[in-house]
Amino acid sequence: MIDREEVLHVARLARLALSEEEIEPMARELSAVLDHVAAIAELDLENVAPTSHVVEVTGRLRPDEPRPSWTREEILAAAPDANEDGFLVPSPQA
Repeated sequence: MIDREEVLHVARLARLALSEEEIEPMARELSAVLDHVAAIAELDLENVAPTSHVVEVTGRLRPDEPRPSWTREEILAAAPDANEDGFLVPSPQA
């Protein structure tokens, strides 16, 4: 199990403020995570193909085909506030 100093070091890196009551449970949880990682590292994955998804991706997107776009005037007409140059937005408060 990782010790108190390691827990505090990890908490500091993660910018977490742990109370005294949280340090021991955090040590157990981090140790459990490291145990799982160690178990995975022991597996023989030589013939396992890399994957980008856990499940097979079956949905496909439609082909990206060029088509006419809306005109500038149509877009600006739908805006709550606009002028000939573009959308008008409130200036941020200083």
